Amino acid sequence: MTNNQQRKKQHYPAVWISDVHLGYKDCRADYLLDFLNSIECDTLYLVGDIVDLWSMKRSFYWHPSHYQVLSCIQQKALDGTRVIYIPGNHDETFRHYINQTLFGVEVHQQFIHTTKANKRFLLLHGDDFDSATRYNKLISIAGDAGYDLLLFLNRWTNRVRKVFGGNYYSLAAWIKARVHKAREAIAAFEDAAIHEAKKQKVDGIICGHIHHPKIKVVDGIVYCNDGDWIESCTALVEQPNGKIELLHWSDTQKVLDTADVTSLVKPIQTDTKPSKSAA
Repeated sequence: MTNNQQRKKQHYPAVWISDVHLGYKDCRADYLLDFLNSIECDTLYLVGDIVDLWSMKRSFYWHPSHYQVLSCIQQKALDGTRVIYIPGNHDETFRHYINQTLFGVEVHQQFIHTTKANKRFLLLHGDDFDSATRYNKLISIAGDAGYDLLLFLNRWTNRVRKVFGGNYYSLAAWIKARVHKAREAIAAFEDAAIHEAKKQKVDGIICGHIHHPKIKVVDGIVYCNDGDWIESCTALVEQPNGKIELLHWSDTQKVLDTADVTSLVKPIQTDTKPSKSAA
């Protein structure tokens, strides 16, 4: 019996993952597979860019672990987990199947999730906000030459760290966090997402797309980004009390942040116009 089979699986009401990019050489399917095999949930949300069709059109790549991830997700659906898929820009072909069910997986353009604390969250991938992100090319797609270089450095840094007994480290995320225009782009994206949540009169928003995991509360709106499985290796989970946690899962596992939405109270909105960065 393997260690995975021996350890007790953690149960969550809901789990969110996105930006897996199966079919891309830097996808950390090994870490994601370990995560999926370690949890059970009532609802699994796939918040876009699960399969990287863009990358596979340029150069076909498909590691056996990528198939294992899809097989694991399908098995969860067969075992009774509700699986909801919101296609992103890299797997936008599946947007042709909106409001249909494929192999037991529901496909939606957007979705509203109500937590155990009775808070409503808007779910979408996030490429809707590209027009609001003035420097979106800095943070957008796996496949851009600059991004490929960033991930090349990330890959070799971790190979060297592993030789010397070090744990996984996202050099790519560290570099992006120190590029001023990238920080501006991320902030513009977050502003646009929060504005959309206000517009749809929900308590929060959960998205992916920019490969920047984050939880924050602005004007009573909870912004959650579940990150990715290329750089960050992160997922969002809902606890039985309705709290939302951001988890990192590589060769080490830890809680990065928590949103206690149980006592969240939104202020009265007097101005719903988008900020300049979201216009």
